[in-house]
Amino acid sequence: MLRCRPGRLKFGGAVLIDNPDKVHSLIANLESNLPLRARITPRLAESLREQSPGTVVPQECDVAAVHYAGDEGGILCALDFGDDTMKKVQIVSITHLAFHRGSPYARDIEVYQRHRIKKIRRLQFRS
Repeated sequence: MLRCRPGRLKFGGAVLIDNPDKVHSLIANLESNLPLRARITPRLAESLREQSPGTVVPQECDVAAVHYAGDEGGILCALDFGDDTMKKVQIVSITHLAFHRGSPYARDIEVYQRHRIKKIRRLQFRS
């Protein structure tokens, strides 16, 4: 059962990171605009290079699919690099991607990213 308190969304006794209604709305909007062009953040590029040494990681990719991994995992994106650059399918958190400001729903994505990162930091600080 979802219940709201000032600044907190709860399910049972646990504080939720994501607002389920907003997440499902954002995912529906993203899915209707796939593929989306995204920039690889430096941190993600470094991680991809560590996983596939010797591979040149492009600066941009297409988001080919989006999935919701629940409150713990958030919105995940399946990346398409447009060639055989990356041998394995790469699925990453949407928080590790940057989107062009002119892309559809770029503002909504940015709001989700900031909110999620902020909530995770608050929960880690409490622990």
